[in-house]
Amino acid sequence: MKVLLIDDHPLILAALQSVIQGLGDHVEVASASSGRAAREFLQADSTVDLVLLDLHLGDADGFDLLAEFRSTYPALPVVVISASDRTSDVIRSIDMGAMGFVPKRASNETLVDALQQVISGGVYVPPMSMGSDVIGSAASQPVQHEAASAGFQTTPSLSQLGLTPRQTDVLALLLKGQPNKLIARELGLSVETVKDHVAAVLRALNVSSRTQAVIAVSQMLQIQGTSAPDGFSAWQAVRR
Repeated sequence: MKVLLIDDHPLILAALQSVIQGLGDHVEVASASSGRAAREFLQADSTVDLVLLDLHLGDADGFDLLAEFRSTYPALPVVVISASDRTSDVIRSIDMGAMGFVPKRASNETLVDALQQVISGGVYVPPMSMGSDVIGSAASQPVQHEAASAGFQTTPSLSQLGLTPRQTDVLALLLKGQPNKLIARELGLSVETVKDHVAAVLRALNVSSRTQAVIAVSQMLQIQGTSAPDGFSAWQAVRR
């Protein structure tokens, strides 16, 4: 497995490289200290299996790079590594297709656990209190309200959600980031039926958006100490 680290701080790169190499002898680690270097590396090497991306680079905005990589390399999982641990940054990263978000203040063990979860097909997000730090602007107040009232920390386990087999299938594809039309096509359903299933899934999770569903399921799995269950085999594919 080849991992590309993108960070413009040499000490951080060295520390991350040491931790990731601890995953096993089968792991090869490469690094890029700028957005430009990362683009050139990915253009020249199609064997990268995982990208760890810092949000704050000297020559590029991390969110812009995330959007670019998800568009250009849709089969390549990206995990955001950031000095920020703001809930707003976590939500935005997952919403844009990141497979995980790990604050730099996290322990080495947390980083290893997060990467193992992503490698196994899951999505990792740090434990969050979905409260007042979400986003401060007036334009984003609906997001703040939804996040604060979504009950991520009190959602029951997956086995207690009472989803039907078809709703489980829809949730698996929803977690991949597929729009309703593609879900309908893959499952042989009408778009209206898929909309009904999505609405039922969101109600069961006590959330109001797909991004919140990803975060809720990820945190439930972390609390249970499990990976994605058998019904979520589609989660092992690319989310977007």
